[in-house]
Amino acid sequence: MPRAGLTPTLLTETAATLADEVGFENVTLSSLARHFGVKDASLYSHVKNLQDLRTRIALLAGGEMIDRIAVAVAGRSGKDALAAFANAYRAYAKAHPGRYAATQIRIDQALIADSPALRRTAEITYGMLRAYGLDEPDLTDAVRLLRAAFHGYCALEAGGGFGAPRDVQQSWDRAVDALHVALENWPRKEEDAAGVSQSTVTS
Repeated sequence: MPRAGLTPTLLTETAATLADEVGFENVTLSSLARHFGVKDASLYSHVKNLQDLRTRIALLAGGEMIDRIAVAVAGRSGKDALAAFANAYRAYAKAHPGRYAATQIRIDQALIADSPALRRTAEITYGMLRAYGLDEPDLTDAVRLLRAAFHGYCALEAGGGFGAPRDVQQSWDRAVDALHVALENWPRKEEDAAGVSQSTVTS
């Protein structure tokens, strides 16, 4: 029998809060059960297992994060949109370290397809990058570049990995400037360049 008062939503939101407090990897079904003063078995009527709980936290956090990014980039384009996107991303990672860690786990592709939040994340990210004139496969490559740069910076910052006296915020701003330059001057394959030249000649 499901325990009165417990719901998948309540468990997920509570687990996400615990993740911010004690670390995502330290959130277990046992720790969540202790928080509510119940036995582990009481949770299995609401979540399948630990992986299910972690996936739910990831989807919750992903939705929160893209909501903040969407507000930040609204009405912006080009460098302004990129900077707003980057700053909202970093701000969420700093404010919610446990939730942010959850967004980095691998999620089943079927769940991604069914998640409005993750579809919205793709739409906003790819939409911002299309403003730089990118198409596939360059879009996917650019998304991977941004994710690697943003996540790498946030992970190093959270772990105290920047020991030089240079101000961390100034380095971040310069990094975003450099990413903007890279996107504006995205390297094209030789065959793409040849196609553009041929098209120009024959048009």
